[in-house]
Amino acid sequence: MSTQHHEKLKELVRKKYSDIAIQSDAGQDVSCCGTTGCCDSSNKTGSETGAGFTIMAESYDRLQGYHPGADLQLGCGIPVEHAGLAPGQSVLDLGSGAGNDLFVARSITGATGRLTGLDFSDAMTHKARENVRKLGYENMEFITGDIENMPFDDSKFDVLLSNCVLNLVPDKNRAYSEIFRVLKSGGHFSISDIVLEGDIPDPIRKAAEAYVGCVSGATQKDTYLDIVENTGFTDISIRKEREISIPSDWIRRVLADSDDTGRDIISGKISDPSSYPDTFRVLSITLNGTKP
Repeated sequence: MSTQHHEKLKELVRKKYSDIAIQSDAGQDVSCCGTTGCCDSSNKTGSETGAGFTIMAESYDRLQGYHPGADLQLGCGIPVEHAGLAPGQSVLDLGSGAGNDLFVARSITGATGRLTGLDFSDAMTHKARENVRKLGYENMEFITGDIENMPFDDSKFDVLLSNCVLNLVPDKNRAYSEIFRVLKSGGHFSISDIVLEGDIPDPIRKAAEAYVGCVSGATQKDTYLDIVENTGFTDISIRKEREISIPSDWIRRVLADSDDTGRDIISGKISDPSSYPDTFRVLSITLNGTKP
């Protein structure tokens, strides 16, 4: 991936999530996937949401510490449930959004813990800080920054969380190297993310809207696990896995806006499964690992 393309993808992500923060402040329905709505977890029908289906986010409202104003329903799991948190820990949340996971984490770490959120969008950081101000918490901070180049000292955090964010990071090797760097020895992560099994057609991967949404930025599951292991983490385990159904009408809609190859796939002109398989699996996984 060229540097220019790399930075362009990051800027698309920044703009999309800044728009989501602004829309939520205005009381509008939000989704991480634009018109496709693939991360909208509401129970409304497609006609009510403006999207055809709802598949990603899980409900946090049963969890202690849940703050509705921080829940933009942009996740694909609940990593905080598998994080093994304890009172007094220092916790970092990558792609912290409006603070949803960290508010739940604070109910466990308590006032003696230290909770930090890092987000790529100034608008999201502002929204999270407003939530902290309203709740009056003094041991939480939210910072704007880049996951590929985190503004933190080495060995700073006990636990790291992230929810449906790393699939949007172009350089996942760099991201996990940074995660390893900022965790203390013996520290661990709990990360929910999107991975693939089977090959995703190139026209979908190249569709910017799908990338910013949920699917095209994802990595093959085996490759993803190799990245984590090769970074140096141990005790790597998938704590939860579920398949996410991608309706064929959504795939056709993305391909229809793609290049000639995408349109040929739709029309059946290209049917060789060795070059463009017409099926693949999208998975939500919650993964744990420890820094030795």
